[in-house]
Amino acid sequence: MTELITTQDVHLYYGKKEALKGIDLNFPDKGIHALIGPSGCGKSTYLRCLNRMNDLIENVKITGSFKLAGQDIYGPKTDLVELRKQVGMVFQQPNPFPFSIYENVTYGLRLAGIKDKQLLDERVETSLKQAAVWDEVKDNLNKSALALSGGQQQRVCIARVLAVKPQVILLDEPTSALDPVSSNLIEDMLLTIKDDYTIIIVTHNMQQASRISDTTSFFLNGELIETGKTKHVFLNPKKQATNDYLSGRFG
Repeated sequence: MTELITTQDVHLYYGKKEALKGIDLNFPDKGIHALIGPSGCGKSTYLRCLNRMNDLIENVKITGSFKLAGQDIYGPKTDLVELRKQVGMVFQQPNPFPFSIYENVTYGLRLAGIKDKQLLDERVETSLKQAAVWDEVKDNLNKSALALSGGQQQRVCIARVLAVKPQVILLDEPTSALDPVSSNLIEDMLLTIKDDYTIIIVTHNMQQASRISDTTSFFLNGELIETGKTKHVFLNPKKQATNDYLSGRFG
């Protein structure tokens, strides 16, 4: 299986506090990959390294190697706009822009200079269908995305990422603020697109990780404790700390 993302000896410091302590972790092309662990263990911090969202935080120092399809994510020639097009991000709280649904989904395409109305229309329909929200919004594409329910907003945000055809989708607890029905819709939708994208999801929901992911990586106190196929990590963990966390002894 080819590896799309490789990261080696990753350290991250907030000032003098070391938040990531030498992470070696690779992700194969395609599929769903879960990052689990208690709050503050470094999984979201690590996720944000993959499209350089931590660049926006003051006093952060990152060392180590990050490669996407062999290209250095932190190299001097890396175009950040292009990187974030290839590595899209969906956050914990839905964050639609204060525009129409249509304008939300086409935002990245317009930034890329695409003006062809037919192409924009096609991408909007395809992305909203992939994000399992087309049937709910197709008659109201000019309605403000802010008027939608939380679950619909999150799916429109996922459609916005899909519209620019990324290679990788990063999801930082994308269902933690949603009701169970909306969460299930998003889980089902991720399963339908996982053969086309590399999806990396941070989740506190152990059932969610076990239901939808192909591989799982367990973080604790800024360290990667264990990584492997999800069924192996959940049913036969190699490390006692993983077993303790999955059985609810802490976290």
